[in-house]
Amino acid sequence: MSKSIVIIGAGFAGLGMAIRLRKQGFDDFVILEKSHAVGGTWWDNTYPGCACDVPSPMYSYSFELNKNWSRLFAPQPEIQKYLAACAEKYDLQRYIRFGTKVDSLDWDDAGEHWNVRLGDGDTLTPRAVISGMGALHIPSHPTIQGMADFKGTVFHSAEWDHSYDMAGKRVAVIGTGASAIQFVPQIAKKAAKLTLFQRTAPWIQPKPDIPMPGAFKLPGAARFVRNAVYWALEARAVGFALDPRLSAPQKTIAIRHIQRQVKDPELRAKVTPDYTIGCKRVLLSNDYYPALSRANVDLRTEGIAEIREHSIVTVDGEEIEVDAIVYGTGFKVVDAMAEWHISGRDGVKLQEAWAEGIEAHHGVTLPGFPNFFMLLGPNTGLGHNSVVFMIEVQVAHILSCLKLLSDRKATTIEPRPEAMRAYNDKMHRRLRRAVWNEGGCNSWYLDEQGVNRSIWPGFTFEYWAGSKTAKPADYVLS
Repeated sequence: MSKSIVIIGAGFAGLGMAIRLRKQGFDDFVILEKSHAVGGTWWDNTYPGCACDVPSPMYSYSFELNKNWSRLFAPQPEIQKYLAACAEKYDLQRYIRFGTKVDSLDWDDAGEHWNVRLGDGDTLTPRAVISGMGALHIPSHPTIQGMADFKGTVFHSAEWDHSYDMAGKRVAVIGTGASAIQFVPQIAKKAAKLTLFQRTAPWIQPKPDIPMPGAFKLPGAARFVRNAVYWALEARAVGFALDPRLSAPQKTIAIRHIQRQVKDPELRAKVTPDYTIGCKRVLLSNDYYPALSRANVDLRTEGIAEIREHSIVTVDGEEIEVDAIVYGTGFKVVDAMAEWHISGRDGVKLQEAWAEGIEAHHGVTLPGFPNFFMLLGPNTGLGHNSVVFMIEVQVAHILSCLKLLSDRKATTIEPRPEAMRAYNDKMHRRLRRAVWNEGGCNSWYLDEQGVNRSIWPGFTFEYWAGSKTAKPADYVLS
């Protein structure tokens, strides 16, 4: 018998949704997880040095604080362990179908339910679908001439090959984003030669990664620290939410970090960004710049012309022989959503609904897609605080939608097109003036038209105030 709600994904989003449903006394749901354990991106990503770049006290559910974080910035195994503990505490294992990939979602107009087709050939027919897939689960690979010709070892940081021993090897890393600055210092200690290819230098600030003090476990301490961290992180958003010029103190911190850690003038010039801080995600690291200063590490900025069987050729014609290539090129975010196989009313495909760009009402619901909800949907990502906070707001929004269905004794709910239009027009007026569009950089936040489809433009408390409860007037119930 098919469950009335299908939740896709068993990471922070999917588990958080399931826990809140259970707290409401509702258990007629199933969680579909493509991997074989909970955790989502925190199960998939196991590269050396993998850790959160948001302080641990904010990287947990507000209703399930973790007093056992070992450090202010938790390493990947601890985050995955935390999520596994949450799943066990709330008895979610019996609701999860592991190793289950969703192939397509199609709304049945006559039956007023979703047809959820799975990779194993099974089809589920829930009344509602909640996508907790998130944005960071489909690796993004660059397009470089000759990539397929390379005869050495090659893998993406999100699919780390732990069987490959880098000791004594010539290793190339392509990409200098959030993942690379964590694993580069680790593999630089092992590789005979590490060549790092940088397209755009990231802004990097010191990482205050201290062991969590014993006092953190005292009654009330975890809640107090979480609140303090929340407001400290919100303060970083003034340059995003108000005016990029207010980010000057953040730039000063980053410049001084470069000056302290990079003594070589040529290297210092390479790692100093030429765009406004905040235009791309600001990264945190204490060991990245020192790793670049090692004798066995070479930072290249001239670009790649092609990849050959055993080498990489730069645009100025230099051929660099390598034994392995690691892609630290991040994830598909905006384009990942456009690849979903979903059709709504009258068979309208998601790609048709998003022909002019991906968007949603409060980042959660779409006109023409009844009883379909997204967690971490369009324009709900952050550049300054914890997305777990955003997930909890969206979960509350979805619960209020489900309550509307119950109270009105309706079968379907979807946003009115004019409500979604008004919400997104207001948000994009603000985004057009923000640092992501005006800061002089290209980032994964923007789509092919240069429109920001990823980031929330303000403070998270603004999103909480406006989105935690669905407004009945914004929705069509039938």
